[in-house]
Amino acid sequence: MNQRPNIVLIFADDLGYGDLSCLNPEGRIPTPHHDRLAREGVTLADCHANSSVCTPSRYGLMTGRYAWRTWLKRGVLTGYSPPLIDAGRTTLASLLRQAGYRTSCIGKWHLGLGWTTLDGSALFRERGDEPALDFTQPLDSGPHTLGFDESLILPASLDMAPYYFVENGMVVDQPGRTVGASPRPNFHRAGPAGDGFEHETCLLELTRRAEAFIDHAARDHEPFFLYFPTTSPHTPHVPRAPFRGKSRAGVYGDFVVEHDWSVGQILQSLDRHGIADNTLVIATSDNGAHMRDPKSNFDLFRDFGHRSNHIYRGQKSDAWDGGHRVPCLMRWPGTIAAGSTCDQLTSLTDLLATFAELTDQSMPEEAGEDSVSMLSLLTGQNFQPARNSVIHHSITGQFAIRDSRWKLIECRGSGGWSLPEQDVPADDPAGQLYDMLEDPGEQRNLYAERPDIVERLGSQLNAQRGDAHLG
Repeated sequence: MNQRPNIVLIFADDLGYGDLSCLNPEGRIPTPHHDRLAREGVTLADCHANSSVCTPSRYGLMTGRYAWRTWLKRGVLTGYSPPLIDAGRTTLASLLRQAGYRTSCIGKWHLGLGWTTLDGSALFRERGDEPALDFTQPLDSGPHTLGFDESLILPASLDMAPYYFVENGMVVDQPGRTVGASPRPNFHRAGPAGDGFEHETCLLELTRRAEAFIDHAARDHEPFFLYFPTTSPHTPHVPRAPFRGKSRAGVYGDFVVEHDWSVGQILQSLDRHGIADNTLVIATSDNGAHMRDPKSNFDLFRDFGHRSNHIYRGQKSDAWDGGHRVPCLMRWPGTIAAGSTCDQLTSLTDLLATFAELTDQSMPEEAGEDSVSMLSLLTGQNFQPARNSVIHHSITGQFAIRDSRWKLIECRGSGGWSLPEQDVPADDPAGQLYDMLEDPGEQRNLYAERPDIVERLGSQLNAQRGDAHLG
């Protein structure tokens, strides 16, 4: 095994399993750079974000801990929210910095920030009116306090105000204008924006900054960790001119093509410096794709025949697999077998424990409670499952648990936008149970037929979550 590889973690925003041409041959979007990663590395075919929406999934990725163990029990944060990660908690960045890595975060943060309010009041946790913030003051919490040596971030999603970059804890451009709200596909909310901020060029600017970080780190000959959480292909769907019309899935598909281009730029940077062979590249997503929105008449399958979440039921927000089963490709030449597939159950929360083992570190106490190292799976040293079960969580706070082939969902609907609880037929069972080996599309509910499995998984779920979901 190569020692102390560089690590590049590309974390897409709302990229579905079926958006990659290497995973969905019937898709309408060409993704040659992701396809290259699949040819040269491993595809994790049963990998899951710990939530079906972005803030909690990012928390789980960064801390190795389910987000429902925090005060965030449902939904996501805004661009004005307080920090979700407690000061002092071990993160991917702090763990790797302790091992001598140079660490950088470039892209969408969406985990809350330590803003200063004009009147000295505390930031509110629940959504409400925008607080009056002093944008001239340094932020007392953010990636710069959680293990990253340098950072250039957006506070939240590309469709959430405020719209400007924050570099190393300071706002780059003071908000000098206000942008109005826009409908799909160029959907974004109204709010303050920096004078130089443009939605359409945001991905380009972040990509160039990520390339520059690799350039500097490679010249300094020091191991590095680049966390690159892109703003794509989340709304607003704003592909630049060179990418328009490059897919057969409309403007959304074109934006995925631009996202794939961004991945290609990162790979080219590694090739240019001759460090690709000693770099672990991970390309994955925070949750499933939002492929259907009745409010705006947006429907990728109806309009283009494109299944953004492939064969998996549901979409972003849901407890069904379309909400949280994510594409995950990993390449590490000489260590990970090229063109391989791992069918074992894995979770993005497992990266913390995996990086700890990779760098020969012990996990700190009270860190990564829900993280299990999958390094032996990646290297082919062990084909036994690293974990037997994983807990899923939907946007409304509904729980599901997957244990080997069985999946139990505690609610009767999707737990998200696809099928609200009030729309479920009255005579449907009290919950859902699916055999994911025989029925990966979750079409046959066995809840009433297998009460033994329902009871076993329900007890297992309660034992794992304890009282953490109540407080």
